[in-house]
Amino acid sequence: MRIRNTALTVAVGSVLLGTAALPAVAQPGPVPPPPSPGHYRSASAAGVDAAALLAEVEHCTRVSKGGYSADRGGAANIPVCEHDGAVFWQADMDIDCDGRRSTRCNSRTDPSFHPSTAFTGSDGKYLDAAELPFVVVPAPSPVWNYWASGVRGGSAAAIVHDGKVVYGVVGDTGPSGIIGEASYAAAEALGIDPDPATGGVASGVTYIVFKDSKVSPIESRAAAEELGEELARRFVGEG
Repeated sequence: MRIRNTALTVAVGSVLLGTAALPAVAQPGPVPPPPSPGHYRSASAAGVDAAALLAEVEHCTRVSKGGYSADRGGAANIPVCEHDGAVFWQADMDIDCDGRRSTRCNSRTDPSFHPSTAFTGSDGKYLDAAELPFVVVPAPSPVWNYWASGVRGGSAAAIVHDGKVVYGVVGDTGPSGIIGEASYAAAEALGIDPDPATGGVASGVTYIVFKDSKVSPIESRAAAEELGEELARRFVGEG
């Protein structure tokens, strides 16, 4: 994060003025070192503002040839757009609980459970939807081929809903004509009901995928957050 020097200059100037006013026998105390970069990153103001991300996605150049449906049989009116190094869409959120079996994602909790994801982790195993926030992209079709937009398994992503931002990866593919799905962990982090059978939300979710990016290892939530925030800052002009 860029640290401005103005405040430091003013602070040093104040110390010098104060020193001049002291008696000759007095000595100024040592100037404390600046906080480490980690201090700024952990500050509450360090996160990219959801409103700033939403302002950027108002700039839409369509990359999809037509639109997608939010649900099977619905109107195909959701486009995929691109702007400044990212592709994005605004839709609902269905819950993806596929991949590794867990107490939260299995054939009992999810009637449509599949024990696999389109992409695998660095260990060759399928991703854990209950632990890793990830975005589901539509399978390639004449409407849109995510490969043509520089999107791959493990591409960094930001998901925005109700003033919150969660970072993750592209982790799975879905039906070629439907869009608007993310993992159990992504929904949970956004405060959306993550139940794969009854959860999700009907609208108001923005999915942003950063082109030609790669989270490594793909299954690392910490790595996704670090790279996702860095790319989000560039996207909104803060980087």
